[in-house]
Amino acid sequence: MKAIVIKYLPETNTKCVRLKATTEAGSITESRDYALDADVQARNLAQKYCDKFNWGITYGFGTLPNGDYVATLFPF
Repeated sequence: MKAIVIKYLPETNTKCVRLKATTEAGSITESRDYALDADVQARNLAQKYCDKFNWGITYGFGTLPNGDYVATLFPF
């Protein structure tokens, strides 16, 4: 099993609010789209991450106690 962690990155002096999807394989980051619910955008980002690494698999999705999102991949 593999998990993708999606973190909320707050605004800085030079960058807007972002979401970052990460595993040991790497990461992708995108600006927060306020037209979408944060859960929906995090799910979409997890799917983009799977597409980037050609992981044509489905995933479970949830929220960690610290507020980060996690997408689990079955099977890897």
